[in-house]
Amino acid sequence: MAIRIITDSAADYSAQEIEKRQITCIPMTVTFGSKEYLDGRDITKDQFFKLLTEGEDFPKTSQPSPSCFLECFEEAKKAGDSVIAILISSALSGTFQNAVLAKDMADYEDIFIVDSKIATLGMRILVDRAVKMRDAGHTAQEITTELEKIIPRLRLFAGLDTLEYLAKGGRLSKTTAALGNLANLKPIITFTEEGGVTLCGKQMGIRHACRQAAKLTMADEPDMDWPLYLLYAYDQKNCAAFLHTLQKSGLKLDTPKVRGIGPIIGTHIGTGAFGIVYVAKETR
Repeated sequence: MAIRIITDSAADYSAQEIEKRQITCIPMTVTFGSKEYLDGRDITKDQFFKLLTEGEDFPKTSQPSPSCFLECFEEAKKAGDSVIAILISSALSGTFQNAVLAKDMADYEDIFIVDSKIATLGMRILVDRAVKMRDAGHTAQEITTELEKIIPRLRLFAGLDTLEYLAKGGRLSKTTAALGNLANLKPIITFTEEGGVTLCGKQMGIRHACRQAAKLTMADEPDMDWPLYLLYAYDQKNCAAFLHTLQKSGLKLDTPKVRGIGPIIGTHIGTGAFGIVYVAKETR
């Protein structure tokens, strides 16, 4: 009996990374006007950001339907395999709920659905841990139990370069966004324990935003036995400045793992964002 590991495209894996890990990635949908794209299949990160910045339509994202999960679950049931589905925070998307619904429809108990309570590279840390444990011979229950212990220790701090896309997505008034952009305001966001996104700081200019994000990181010390990722949205310039600030703050990053985010989160934060994802030494 094998263990099948499933995630969704908000984890921002490339096709090559998915194949290497022998996992399944259920794509979310990105829509520009009347044109729909399956994230990671029909559209690349660069193509998405080109449409975002140069196109006339603002994108919409939608979660996979229960039938997308049901097909995978029924295949596993037929083969007698276990399933571990590690999905984007249920506070951000209905993906988790649709997977739970599909499990009920499949009527198969050997399915473990994990609410990551985070997104993008935070999900990657969990999936990679699950892959490592699977390959070491652990059971699906053992893997799930381990992941549930890690989730409260996951951290993500990100600085936004513009408020434009929060306003376009209806998460911020256009007036507030315009005033913030005029003042060169750079908000810093993080994930709550419940998996929602909240503002944890704001600074005038990228330099000060990098300093505050670095201060937040160092105050909640990363466990360097775990992977640590730096993230960027399309343009790496601000991420490079943030890396320099982290190193000046005393964080030793000889070979930093730098990864670009994709359409699902990029829709809401736009270009130029920077951030960090890691596992903290102590739980909240």
